[in-house]
Amino acid sequence: MNAHDWLRNLPLLGTDSQCRVVEVSFSQGTRKEFFRNPSLQQFEKGGLIAVEGVGGFDLGEVSLTGEIVRLQLKKKGVKEDNPEMKKVLRLATDRDIELLKQNKAREPEAVIRSRAIAKQLRLDMKISQVEMQADGRKATFFYIADGRVDFRELIKVYASEFKVKVEMRQIGARQEAGKVGGIGSCGRELCCSTWLTEFKSVNTAAARYQNLSINQTKLSGQCGRLKCCLNYELDTYLDALQHFPDNCDVLQVAKGNAFLIKKDIFKNLMWYTLPDSNKQYPLTLERVRKIKELNKQGVRPEELEPIEITASKPKEDVPEFVELVGQFSLKTLDRAAQRKRQQQQQQRNPRNNNNNGGNKPGGLQGPSNRGPQRPPQNQPRGPRGNTPPRKEG
Repeated sequence: MNAHDWLRNLPLLGTDSQCRVVEVSFSQGTRKEFFRNPSLQQFEKGGLIAVEGVGGFDLGEVSLTGEIVRLQLKKKGVKEDNPEMKKVLRLATDRDIELLKQNKAREPEAVIRSRAIAKQLRLDMKISQVEMQADGRKATFFYIADGRVDFRELIKVYASEFKVKVEMRQIGARQEAGKVGGIGSCGRELCCSTWLTEFKSVNTAAARYQNLSINQTKLSGQCGRLKCCLNYELDTYLDALQHFPDNCDVLQVAKGNAFLIKKDIFKNLMWYTLPDSNKQYPLTLERVRKIKELNKQGVRPEELEPIEITASKPKEDVPEFVELVGQFSLKTLDRAAQRKRQQQQQQRNPRNNNNNGGNKPGGLQGPSNRGPQRPPQNQPRGPRGNTPPRKEG
């Protein structure tokens, strides 16, 4: 919701021609209003100022000043000399900022409590957000409802519960997503919470023109409605589709009727399929027009004459196998692993190692660091009752 003041560095002609209106944003840009600056105080963009509120004052952030505000007034249809426009009071003080933080801390609890009260009164509505005024004398309840809601009793309960002046404001699902914020499927922050201020209707025809699959899960945004970005490139697609021939959904050939499957706008191709096979045939626009003219004359061509589609990306050559290891082979790794297993086995069973006499399992004879040994005498029997053979010198 940011705007760049590109007229800021222009010299001023005089105090009489200066714009006496500033634009102030509230709640991190979710709401913007215009306020009169009668004394022509110099405010910097991003500064906190105190403005007139309902029965008190409110704090907001300066978003635009100077001549650029007049362009915004013209865009919004607001007159600069509107007598009902509220005034700017002063720069925000430390006391004002501390009071604003205290009242803003009440908003999460107020949302939970207000939803419970609305449920008790059995009202078909959802409280989306509660915005407290800086001095705590007024609270604005933003709600979502499909139809009209009689909340006269609800306002009385809210006023007695929160001790504030209550204002109810209905918003849509898109406005709620803009206030809550989030990350879209594109990986960027939501458009409605960053720069999009006007919401246009989006229907499934926009997806059909762009050859997108009608998948409600993929086409829906955080608000549950169709994504606003479906309208961004719609005009470009509509201009490109003007070059495609009309009423060419069915072409008559000798094999039967060919039905249109899709239109490739970027390559200017139209894909058809025949009833005897599931294969899709790409045809140029000139070929489609020619077949359509022949059908009007009662002639059925023998073939569709599709074009061959070649891959735009060249095929990569697979390099031949090159031995980069040199003399290092897998057998060396096997020997090292087998030697490691033997050492671990010797550490776990030192008694069997003495009986083996240095012989490795698997028939491999390993080196022995010990000297000649005398033949064992009166050795106990092994686990199977066999006595190891006695060496004869």
